Amino acid sequence: MFGFSDLIGVVISAFIILPVVVFLREVGYLIVTVIFGVKNPRITIGSGPRRFKIGIVDVRKYYHLYSWFSYDSIKRDNKFVYVCIYAGPILINLILAFIINALLVNGILSAYQTFWERFIFYTIYYVLLDAIPMITINEMPNNGMIIYEMIRYGKRIDHNKEPFLPATSEIEEQYQQQLEKIKEKHKK
Repeated sequence: MFGFSDLIGVVISAFIILPVVVFLREVGYLIVTVIFGVKNPRITIGSGPRRFKIGIVDVRKYYHLYSWFSYDSIKRDNKFVYVCIYAGPILINLILAFIINALLVNGILSAYQTFWERFIFYTIYYVLLDAIPMITINEMPNNGMIIYEMIRYGKRIDHNKEPFLPATSEIEEQYQQQLEKIKEKHKK
């Protein structure tokens, strides 16, 4: 039976666990790209108008579950680097799930066991959605498909011309243009 405690668990999962798992996924991109010499990295959390920007973290008004990583350029530009970049989110979530699971098994996190079990569940959920090669609903390949194509064909084979990871400068320019349009509408 679905009770009040279950409702609280769903709210915690939806508004705390899932956004943290998504943020950690984007951190996976950041860690790998920093190793390979990325320029102008940014983690954007959410969508809509900007709430604030601290360093490379850009927080938007509607934060829930929609985040992305962007950069302008990278020093090393080859097939191995791109495979590593797209494996980064998968690996960070997988490693985190194994560490938390090991801590649970050894009784270290037993005080909040249900919370951590849900955290592991959603982390593995994102790993599976990212690792199993597929084309998403917007006709873009997921990370697993990108890795598969890079290993098998040595290049991107889908027909989209958009970059896998957008350029930070272009995103900022588009954002500023959208703000100007909104300001113009409000003046009328």
